[in-house]
Amino acid sequence: MAKETKPTVSFEESFDKLDIRVGRVMDVSLETRTHRPTYKMTIDFGKFGHRVSYGRFTMHPPEEVKDRLVLGVLNFEHRQMGPVVSEALILGVQYPRADSGEATFVSPAVNAKIGSKLF
Repeated sequence: MAKETKPTVSFEESFDKLDIRVGRVMDVSLETRTHRPTYKMTIDFGKFGHRVSYGRFTMHPPEEVKDRLVLGVLNFEHRQMGPVVSEALILGVQYPRADSGEATFVSPAVNAKIGSKLF
């Protein structure tokens, strides 16, 4: 039996309002001042500029994160995470068999253009 999903919403009232773009992680470092260890990532979104994002992608070694293509939501309000502020939400899903909240990236399958919009 299939599990129920959240209520149906219209495209115009939901997905169409999000600005989700392809970015490339330019720099990554471990941040320990947050509630749980996270990565501080500086991401290049092309003509949309560089954004700093903090995320729990720490199951991936930093050398695997640097230069990775990621999908980021650029039009959410900045989010305070303890003493740091995340400027973009990088999309991810639960890392297999990891603690709750530990993520792996949602990324393009090919070398997509930086700044491209998800549709």
